[in-house]
Amino acid sequence: MENLLPWFCLKNVPGIGNHLFKRLIERFESPQHVFQMTPQELLAVEGISKHVATAILNFKAPQWIKAELDRVHQKGYSVITLTDGSYPSLLREIPDPPPLLYVSGSLAGVEKNVAVVGSRNATAYGISATQNLCADLTAFDITIVSGMALGIDSAAHQGALAGRGKTVAVLGSGLNIIYPAENRKLFERISEQGAVISEFALDTKPEAHNFPIRNRIISGMSMGTIVVEASRKSGSLITARLAAEQNREVFAVPGSIHSFKSTGTHGLIKQGAKLVENAQDVLEELTAFTTHFPIPPDSLANKTAERLASLAPDELDLYQILSPYPQHIDAIVRKTHIEPGKLLSLLLQLELKGMVQQLPGKLFAILEPKPQARATIKRQIERKERP
Repeated sequence: MENLLPWFCLKNVPGIGNHLFKRLIERFESPQHVFQMTPQELLAVEGISKHVATAILNFKAPQWIKAELDRVHQKGYSVITLTDGSYPSLLREIPDPPPLLYVSGSLAGVEKNVAVVGSRNATAYGISATQNLCADLTAFDITIVSGMALGIDSAAHQGALAGRGKTVAVLGSGLNIIYPAENRKLFERISEQGAVISEFALDTKPEAHNFPIRNRIISGMSMGTIVVEASRKSGSLITARLAAEQNREVFAVPGSIHSFKSTGTHGLIKQGAKLVENAQDVLEELTAFTTHFPIPPDSLANKTAERLASLAPDELDLYQILSPYPQHIDAIVRKTHIEPGKLLSLLLQLELKGMVQQLPGKLFAILEPKPQARATIKRQIERKERP
């Protein structure tokens, strides 16, 4: 607690932003040393004016800082600094890293990170694709980073948790203000299996201007950023732009050409973002950061393929006609010519096997399979069509 006080003090000196804070630490190694410097030594640092040097040397710790540190301890949170061993190494490389991170959970072993962001108002296809992709990535020891918003962010965390991997949520509010409130349980689960982090003071509200600031952390601590379902004006495109500026990889999951929710992701692909259909598409672009990805013996893709192999012929026929985009039951009847009662029975069987989901309004959509699963479908059909 005592060692953290100089960090909080230097962060709150008027005129000291994240860029300047990083320069001071690179020059003097610690906030304690900064406060011990002479005016001449401080003025030798690029960006330090006489006014700022005077503010540093005259700064007195306000009472609220000590109270904040006490509350961090009481809540069971931790605070890590820019020079801490558990501070994300890639985040330290960006021009304006946060000097301090409030942490609920643990960042230990969180190094091979991939960010996943997208629409808050996601489609069933977007949710399914995100959950499956993130579960598969965690099988390769990848930590999933996102913002704990509704929609794609929540699906990314849930996919990582389902894959029993690590995930990190970066908030645009303080840790005491869980936003959105309905994600309280998700906050707790992430804290148990990874970490929820914020650079903002504990009681900071989720103001709109906080989220673009937060986004640089999501992209900055990650080897690459995957965008799923983003319109042309989506905030997720800000994260993608930041990733590119930080010299990180940018990926996009394609959607329907008829969906406005995918216009932003398709725009990214046109601009050179890597099109992503599966985990391997992501991994093969990350060799600049790491060359070692353990091969999972029991990935989600293999489990999906096994489920497909167990389908009865009539179930497989129906599955082939369905798609990740929701279809009304009447449209499926017209396509399949199956009697409605039998069709509903088959759809129920597919739903119980985790292959199909029913949505409000009698809509049905498949849970998108991986390439290995598609290969299994093809083999099943080929076997069935042999004389």
